[in-house]
Parts: sequence; C-alpha cells; structure tokens
Amino acid sequence: MDVSRPAFKCFDDDGRLKRSGTVWTASAHIITAVIGSGVLSLAWAIGQLGWIAGPAVMFLFSFVTYFSSTLLSDCYRTGDPVSGKRNYTYMDAVQSILGGFRFKICGLIQFLNLFGITVGYTIAASISMMAIKRSNCFHESGGKNPCHMSSNPYMIMFGVTEILLSQIKDFDQIWWLSIVAAIMSFTYSAIGLALGIIQVAENGVFKGSLTGISIGTVTQTQKIWRTFQALGDIAFAYSYSVVLIEIQDTVRSPPAESKTMKQATRISIAVTTTFYMLCGCMGYAAFGDAAPGNLLTGFGFYNPFWLLDVANVAIVIHLVGAYQVFAQPIFAFVDKQAAARFPDSDLVSKEFEIRIPGVRAPYKVNVFRAVFRSCFVVLTTVISMLMPFFNDVVGILGALGFWPLTVYFPVEMYIKQRKVERWSMKWVCLKMLSGGCLVITVVAGVGSVAGVMLDLKVYKPFKTNY
Repeated sequence: MDVSRPAFKCFDDDGRLKRSGTVWTASAHIITAVIGSGVLSLAWAIGQLGWIAGPAVMFLFSFVTYFSSTLLSDCYRTGDPVSGKRNYTYMDAVQSILGGFRFKICGLIQFLNLFGITVGYTIAASISMMAIKRSNCFHESGGKNPCHMSSNPYMIMFGVTEILLSQIKDFDQIWWLSIVAAIMSFTYSAIGLALGIIQVAENGVFKGSLTGISIGTVTQTQKIWRTFQALGDIAFAYSYSVVLIEIQDTVRSPPAESKTMKQATRISIAVTTTFYMLCGCMGYAAFGDAAPGNLLTGFGFYNPFWLLDVANVAIVIHLVGAYQVFAQPIFAFVDKQAAARFPDSDLVSKEFEIRIPGVRAPYKVNVFRAVFRSCFVVLTTVISMLMPFFNDVVGILGALGFWPLTVYFPVEMYIKQRKVERWSMKWVCLKMLSGGCLVITVVAGVGSVAGVMLDLKVYKPFKTNY
C-alpha cells in the first residue's frame, strides 16, 4: 500500500493529473474572461440611463452574475459536492444534470452566442483599425480633414487573417494566448479610463445628468429603445458563465472546488465591477450626452493620438485571438459531427501534407476543415459588413446570452442538483429571479433589434462611410 501512495498523489479522482489551481489563479482567469471589448460600450450605456440608474443597473447585473455563478459552482460535480462525478464544461453539466431536450436547446443558444460574438469582434476590430488610420489622418491635417472612410477593407483584412488562423488546429489551446489577451484587454481598458480622467480634468466639470441622455438630443422613442439597449450592453460586459465550469476544473481540492470557486467569483466580480464603474462613469463624465458608442473609437479623443493608437492596436491584437477562442468550439463540434456522419470520406478524414519553405514539419491540411472554416469566416465577415453597428450587436449578444446561459440553466441545475422542494420559499425566490431576468433579456433584445432597424433606415449596405 505504501508503494502506491506517491502515484495517487500525482492524479485526481478522475484519473487526470493533479489540478493545481488556487483562488488567485481562478480569480485571474475569471477577470481575463470578463474584461474584454464589452467595457468599451459602458460609457454609452450609462449615458442612456443616467447617473442614478446607470450605476444601479451595473450593480444589479454584478449581483445577479455573482449569485448565479455561486449556483453554477455547485454544479461542477453531479451528486455529491465533494466526491461526485466531475463536469468538465458548461455543456457537460447541463447534459448530466438536466439532459435531453434542454441540453440541445442550451447547445443551440451557446453556438448562436459564439457565432454572434465572432460577428461582434469583426465589427469592433475593423472599427479600431479604422480609428488608427483616422486619428493619424486627423492629426496630420490639424483637424481640418474629417477623414471619412469605409470600414469594409478593414473587415476584409481581419477576415483574411482569421481564415489563415482558423486553419491552425486547436489554436485556442496555445498556452500564451490567454496571457496576451489579458495584457491587451487591460492595456486598452486602462488607456480608456486614463483618457476619460484626463478629459474630465480638462473640462473641469462632471458632465451628464441624473436621468441620462435628454429628449431633444434624441426623440422620446429613441430614448426608450436606447435605454433597453443599454441593458443588453451591460449584460454583455458580464457574460462569462459559459467558461466558469472550465475554470473550476483547474482548481485543486481540498478544499472543495465549489468553495474555492465561490471565493474566486467574489474577488473577481468585485474587481471587474470597480473597473467597469470607473471606465463607464469616467467616460460618461467626460462626454455627457455625447458619450461615444465605443469609448476609444467613437472619436471622442484626438490627443494624445499615439496613445489612442496604442489602445486600438491592443484591441485588434486581443480580438484577433479572441475570435478564434470563440470560434474553435463551433469548429470542433462540426468536425466531430462530420467525422461521425461520414467516417469513410477522404474529404472529411484524410489529411494532406503541404511543405512550407523554412518550416521543418509539413503542414497537414484537411479539405473539409479548410473549406468549412473559411466559409464560416467569410459568413461572419459579410454579416459584419451588412450590419456594422457595434452597440446594437453587443446589445443583442448580451440579451441572447444573459437569461438562458447566466441565469436560467444555473438556476434549473441547482434546483435539480440540490432537490429544492417545489413551491418552497427557496424555489419561489429562484424562479422569481429567473423570471425577472427573462423580462430584462426580452426588453434588452427588443431595444437592440429596434436599434438595428433604426440604423438600417439610413444605412446603405457596403457603402456607408465613417
């Protein structure tokens, strides 16, 4: 018995290598997952809601996200919270606890959300590339040239880059990718915050009002739709529930993984909410009713133009990698389905070797993988060119993912896992929370779709200049 003990110390109860994650590594992973391009639209969102409702809504979303995350952390293991079967992904948890029809619905929503995020990232990256060109043009002309240009060439450039990267198998597993993403997202967020503070200092006054953008600047109808859309934008900024189980799967035990994860969630939500509050409120304080839809690229800041360029380069680098991270689960699913359905097809299963000059190992290419992934990127690029509305798309994505993925499935899994008695006080409260969040999702979705409709009235596909 004594001889076998060291071997057991190297592995966990599922036969995998011993996990080594702590509260701090889990917190870092969550913060990296949360702080992304969603931070750029927060000043605009607070601008629609005002100084009272804006911060209040942000606190509400942070509380709901924290609470649902604690419920989800109890679903990492099925059955016993200490020794039950581990679920390695969000989808694994839904399948093992809820199963059947709800598992399929969850998969559909998750893949729609991932597809939508790749469209949103294409729009955001192209706007940032264009902003670099425009800020330099504006600087060179001394502010005399409005520097209008089309976003289409930049979307095509981004699309070509993603087609090439999508051919790299398991691109999202590259170890340094999350480190680069974390550095880039903190870089552009911190620059946005710093420039907001500088602008407030220059103005000598906090702009904005208690009730948000005033009637007159926008119509009564626009005010309503924009208020609803702002909810979706804030929801998008907090959308990370789908990766929570994966992060929990890196945590060591004892103590129980759920206990560590709850503590990590508390730390990370506190940090991100503080950061979001500063970025959103400083952006609104700097620009008031004129707060841009995308803080760094709404052309609110012209100087120092080189700092603006650094921030936009950081956004582009972050989104180039982030696009692949969100697209790879779709690629993996389609590859798996194709292999199962056409096991004897050379197009699906056979890999051809291509020699690349200067590279020792040959590159292995699969015809189906190359064609499908290229078509996927082309489709996201074309949709982005047809609807290049950053705020509206972010609002739709926030609405689509918030209720089902952040609230409904965690609540339903928790109720089943903990065998919460129907019509008990706990059951009623959980159902009320889920129902209230459904209303927010519907309202945010309607507002964002209405925003798209209003934009399409004055938009000419493939021809609009900024």
